[in-house]
Amino acid sequence: MPNHNPLLPGHRLAGMQLGVIGLGRMGRIVVDRVLADGHSVVAFDLDADAVEAAAAAGATPADSIEDLVSALPERKRIWLMVPAGDAVDATLEELDPLLDAEDVVVDGGNSHFERSIDRGETLSANYLDCGTSGGPAGAELGFSLMVGGPREAYEDLAPVFDAVATGASGHDRMGPQGSGHYVKMVHNGVEYALMQAYGEGFELLSAGRYDLDMESIARTWNNGAVIRSWLLELCEEAFREEGSDLGDVDDHVAGGSTGTWTVREALEQEVSIPLIYEALGERFDSRVEDGKFSRRLANRLRYGFGRHEIKRRE
Repeated sequence: MPNHNPLLPGHRLAGMQLGVIGLGRMGRIVVDRVLADGHSVVAFDLDADAVEAAAAAGATPADSIEDLVSALPERKRIWLMVPAGDAVDATLEELDPLLDAEDVVVDGGNSHFERSIDRGETLSANYLDCGTSGGPAGAELGFSLMVGGPREAYEDLAPVFDAVATGASGHDRMGPQGSGHYVKMVHNGVEYALMQAYGEGFELLSAGRYDLDMESIARTWNNGAVIRSWLLELCEEAFREEGSDLGDVDDHVAGGSTGTWTVREALEQEVSIPLIYEALGERFDSRVEDGKFSRRLANRLRYGFGRHEIKRRE
């Protein structure tokens, strides 16, 4: 994989040491992929069992954020994979007095881009907002990473981004602070619309003129059709595991924060995004009405790409 760091032409920097805070599904994938690429990791989580599991995989365990920072070299590189919102702020507040202007912090969660701008302006270290897409499948394939923040900090972390992403082509610097999470926000809005489109198509097929095998249709479309995609592969998986009628999968689609942010930004910029708006509305409507096949498929697709809980009928 090519190296992005101009200070090291022609080869990749080996043996980088990364601190990882937050060892849930996505955080563990970061740990495992960085270790597999030959770097070292110091790992911390509030859950001691998660720290122990990361240590068993080869990471150096830390008992606290302060312990993690002290275990890192003079120039510290830290990846946060904690829930967006207060958890990020609390972690940064604890980190800030322990860091300086040579250090780099990556926020890999789904933070709102305006909060990322604020954090970048107040944190002592370089702050990179990193939109992360790929879900649990990233354990094997790698993530797509959309990074915002100082170019020098991004280039310094390039070997780690190469390891966590699908490779050098799976990440890039989008622009200044906030731009990484901004691009990820819009990505999620597009995801909503795509899920809605697949859901509506399969709803028509389900209610239409013929008794059809939905898994067969999804598989056939995925082999050469214009609309083939990973989401369509997940439709095939859903029908294979749940049946053509989706069994007891409920008409309840969770989530919605990033889609709401996308619609608000579109209103702010006076840009028309009717498909994303309608898809967000359908998601909210699923919580008060029942029975739409398209939303039941969207519910199951969220499990496919993110291993989110499947709401099921009683």
